[in-house]
Amino acid sequence: QVRLVESGGGLVQAGGSLRLSCSVSGGTFNMYAMGWFRQAPGKEREFVASISRSGDRAYYERFAEGRWTISRDDAKNTVFLQMNSLKPEDTAVYYCAADDRPLGRATVWARCTSWGQGTQVTVSS
Repeated sequence: QVRLVESGGGLVQAGGSLRLSCSVSGGTFNMYAMGWFRQAPGKEREFVASISRSGDRAYYERFAEGRWTISRDDAKNTVFLQMNSLKPEDTAVYYCAADDRPLGRATVWARCTSWGQGTQVTVSS
């Protein structure tokens, strides 16, 4: 059974940075495209960023482009999300997800095949 555990969330001031981690166990990490999603209070869950199995392709939602970077370390079975220039509107629970479908890109929550429990990110103004 695949297990995903996020960490690295917390409270940060606007303009600050956080680095989220998602550790994966119970599966073959390099067979997964990995994605980050977020859900703010009262809003639907939305895509943030994803990275291909090989790590050579990354996809970002517009609000993340240029501010954040997704990366992966296959030796540690971990995917990261480096978030810089945080804004109060980035406040949300951040989730990671794995997609083991042959052509999966981990860009759609419902099409991913494993999900984490989330980590809270709060950005104060």
